[in-house]
Amino acid sequence: MMEDILKMEPKENILEALASEPKNLWKRILIICVVLVIAAWGASSVSYNGVTGNGMRIAGSVINGILHPNPDLLFSLGTDGVPFLVLQTIAIAILGTIFGALLAVPVSFLSAYNIVPRPVAMVFRALVLFIRTIPSLMWALIWIRVTGPGAFCGVVTQSICSIGMVSKMYITAIENLDTGILESLDAAGCNTFEKIRVGILPQLLASFISTAIYRFDINLKDATTLGIVGAGGIGSPLVQSISSAKYNNVGAFLWALIVLVVIIEWISTRIRARLARGRQ
Repeated sequence: MMEDILKMEPKENILEALASEPKNLWKRILIICVVLVIAAWGASSVSYNGVTGNGMRIAGSVINGILHPNPDLLFSLGTDGVPFLVLQTIAIAILGTIFGALLAVPVSFLSAYNIVPRPVAMVFRALVLFIRTIPSLMWALIWIRVTGPGAFCGVVTQSICSIGMVSKMYITAIENLDTGILESLDAAGCNTFEKIRVGILPQLLASFISTAIYRFDINLKDATTLGIVGAGGIGSPLVQSISSAKYNNVGAFLWALIVLVVIIEWISTRIRARLARGRQ
């Protein structure tokens, strides 16, 4: 049968493949109809009331502020200047990512079905799900009552939020481990530490680092948002500048964020590409 197929012309092969394709047209039509009904139902609750009276004026002021940022704020070396606030935002994101990624390691191993008994894994998976259910702003509002406003609240919030997302990615990597390598090392007489160092870490390290870098990208953007509720970073002065209509200051903060995100995205993309090619 295989030889007959190979002897067929390319056109005949294509027609043969099309003829053998499952006929699921009605299923596709049903899925499209369901999606359209859901979209229509969602759109029914959205209403457009037009632009507010001074909306266009404010939009024009923001654009003018971006085109004419405040140079004194942009290059100030004080604690209220853009460089200090950007560095504080980066520091919050870095610490939150490091603590979250490290704490996610034991949680992930205790949540993997191929590592621990299923009831134990289900308990820790419920913990991860609980962490991921609560938005980062809600975590910030909770922790700001405990630690008070400031950068420390931002670090704690991002650490907790990172555990939820990073653990989910770690669990997938752990459950995809090649257990054959561990069995070979066990047969060779290796102890637990040697099996972890030689059999587990080489398989997981690249995935863990790539996940941590990806989470750092998210934390860097979240650090700006968390500043709105007083969790440190550049978000708080940005909101204050918008509220007080100091649009030149808004432009300075936005330019700093744009440049920062572009640089971090370029660096993280290159690192992830090297990891994907197997070079560390």
